[in-house]
Amino acid sequence: MHAVFNTFKQALQAGRPQIGLWVALANPYTTEVVATSGFDWLLIDNEHAPNTLRTTLAQLQVLAAYPSQAVVRPESADPVLVKRLLDIGVQTLMFPMIDTAAQAQAAVASTRYPPEGTRGVGSALARASRWNRVPDYLHRAAEQLCVLVQVETTNGLAQLKAIAGTAGVDGVFFGPADLSASMGLLGQPGHPLVREAVCDGIRQVRKQGKAAGVLTADRELVRAYLDAGATFVAVGSDTGLLSRAAANLAADFAMTTDAR
Repeated sequence: MHAVFNTFKQALQAGRPQIGLWVALANPYTTEVVATSGFDWLLIDNEHAPNTLRTTLAQLQVLAAYPSQAVVRPESADPVLVKRLLDIGVQTLMFPMIDTAAQAQAAVASTRYPPEGTRGVGSALARASRWNRVPDYLHRAAEQLCVLVQVETTNGLAQLKAIAGTAGVDGVFFGPADLSASMGLLGQPGHPLVREAVCDGIRQVRKQGKAAGVLTADRELVRAYLDAGATFVAVGSDTGLLSRAAANLAADFAMTTDAR
C-alpha cells in the first residue's frame, strides 16, 4: 500500500493559493456537505469547536472521499494530543497561539518520531500507517506532514521572523480576531491597523519561502491578503453560513407575514 500523499502541502510548496472553510459544527454529515462545495481545504477545529478525537476521526473518514483536504487545529501543541491526532491520520496540523520560535520548535517536535522529535511510536494501531500496511511509514511519515503555526498576538508578530524560520514549519497562519484583541482592538479584526499588520506579516513569511495564511469572511480583505501573497485563506465557516442563511430565510418570511 502506498503512502497517503498530502496534496495540500504540495500545493503550498508550489505556491498555488488554497481557499478554505472553517468547519466547527463537529458533525461528519455537515462536513461532508461542505466537502462537496469545492473548497481546497477544510479546517476541523478542536480549539474552539466541540470536537473530540472521535468526531475528528469521523470527519477525516468522510473527507477521504472528496478532494477537499483536512487541516486540523488541536487545542494546543501537547504531544499527547498531537500524537493521537497523527495516529488517526491527520497530516496537516495548525497549532494555535505560537508566540516564540521555541514554541514553534516544540510544535514541530510533537509531529516527529525520535530522534528528531517526541512523537510516540504506535503505528501498528494507527490509521495513519494503514495499520502498518504503508511501507517504511515510520521513516517517511514526516515527508507528508504539514506543520502550520498561528501567530495571533503582538508578541508573536515581534518574533515572526524566527517563528517562520523554524525548521519544519511549513507555514504561518495569522488570526485576526485574537490579533486585534492583542492590539487593543477587540472585536475589530478588519481594522486598518490589523489589516496592515497581517499584510506585512504575510509578506515577511513569504520572503522566507514559507506559506502564509489567514481567516476572514470579508471579501475585500480576502483579495487584499491574496494580493499580499497569502497562499491559504479561509473565507468563512460552516457555523457562519448556517446562521446567516437561517436568519435571512426567517427574516424573509417574517416580512411576508407582517405585511398581511
